[in-house]
This record gives sequence, C-alpha cells and structure tokens, in this order.
Amino acid sequence: MKKWIQTVVLGAALLLISGCGNSSSASTDSSQEEVTVKLGLIGADTDVWDSVKERLKEEGINLEYVQLSDYNQPNQALADGSIDINAFQHQFFLDNYNEEFGTDLVSIGNTVNAPLGIYSDKITDVKDLAEGAKVAIPNDVTNGGRALLLLQTAGLIKVDEAAGQTPTVADITENDLQLDISELDAAQTARALSDVDISVINSGMAVDAGFVPTEDAIFLEPVDETARPYVNIIAARKEDEDNEIYQKVVAAYQTDETKKVIEETSKGSSVPAWETFGAK
Repeated sequence: MKKWIQTVVLGAALLLISGCGNSSSASTDSSQEEVTVKLGLIGADTDVWDSVKERLKEEGINLEYVQLSDYNQPNQALADGSIDINAFQHQFFLDNYNEEFGTDLVSIGNTVNAPLGIYSDKITDVKDLAEGAKVAIPNDVTNGGRALLLLQTAGLIKVDEAAGQTPTVADITENDLQLDISELDAAQTARALSDVDISVINSGMAVDAGFVPTEDAIFLEPVDETARPYVNIIAARKEDEDNEIYQKVVAAYQTDETKKVIEETSKGSSVPAWETFGAK
C-alpha cells in the first residue's frame, strides 16, 4: 500500500512539472509571435506611417522607424540588412541606384505620387523670373534630372531630348534667362530659398519645411502618365519580394484609412499611387 501511495504521489508531481513546462513553453511561443520590421525613412514626417503602424500592431507586427537624412542611406542600409524595407524614393531613383551600386532591390508596393515643385520667397510666378536668376535643384541624378525637366515644363529652359529622364545641367540646350543653376543635396534645397530666387524641392522636404505644395509652390509638376517613374514605393531586397510579413505592411498602407491621412497631411498635394497607378 505504501508503494502504491508513493507511485501516485510521484506521478502527480511529474504531471505538475510537465504542466508547468507546457505553460512556460506556450508563454515563450506567444512572446515570439510579435515581429519587428525595421522601416527606413527620410525626414521627420511620419504621420501617414503612424496610422499604418497602429493597424499593424493588431497583426502582431511592430513597425520600427529608422530615420535617415541622406538619400543614399536607406538603400545602403536595406542592401546590407540594417533595415528590412524602406519607403522614401520613387521607382526611377531605385532603378538608378541598383544600376550604379550593383544592388538588387525591388519595389513591393506603391505609396504616393508626390509632385516636385518650384518654390520662391521672392516671386509668385515663374514668368517673373529675371535674367541671371539663381536656381537651386537637387544634386542626385534622378531628382536633378527630374528638376531640369520640371524647369523645362515651366518654360524656363530646354534640355536635350536624348538625355531622356536624366538630363544634367550639361544637357541644357536653351537657357534664355541665363539662369544660374546650383546643384545641392536634396535636404538643402528648402534651406537655400533665402539665397536663391527659386528652388526645386521634393514634396517630402517641402512639407518638412512647412510648405503646402499645392498652395505654396509657384509651379507644380503635373500628375499624369509621365509621372509614373516618379511614383513613390516601398522597397525590399529581391529575396524578400514575396515576404508575407512585408506584404502585410504594404496591405496595411494601401487602405482608405491611409488615403485619408495622406489627404489631410499633404493638403491634397500627394496622390495615393495605388489607386492611380496600381498596387505595385
């Protein structure tokens, strides 16, 4: 009888230990369900992504911002694995970066189309620009070329058609006003306004500087089929193109809720690109 009691007690103890072990394991598995995705961004404005971040929490995804200042940093960080995805550039910029640096980064979803604008604190119409006026444009290949094409659309210069989407200052064929064009880091184009007559500023940089592009730009890039190369995107490494978690980030972005925030924060200056140009 004593042996039987000892056996029962021992069995009960083993079941208790086993039960505790299973409980601990379940707790560990539960804590591992949350996944952190590092998102590379340029600038301080995260209003749109904040709304996406809240929705992703419900799916166990923690979106962590990695805010960078230089336009080459987010792709470099993505290529070397420091971040998981980034959202700061248009398709044409990404294509050019891949070609120049031999990387294999891809778009996994469209975000917005943010028209480039010409800004000034000295004139209110590009027609009022005087001869010899000072002009600032971004100095990177894609946005610099885009800026020159915008100046051409505004009727200020003409560039060589053979240069395609990436003309340089050397490709200017007509400059009747003898504009003095300075190439600056994109982050400096807004700050340079006091030193120049006009400055071509990326929409994100303009918003960060306190401008409302649709109200404050004296000339704004048209949104039509010619703008397709300049649709902003979410980018990932090629091997992660179909990553289920990253696709959930894209899906959380391309929603009516995000559209509302885009319209509110950009004052209508940015267009939800997944509606105009497709999801990807």
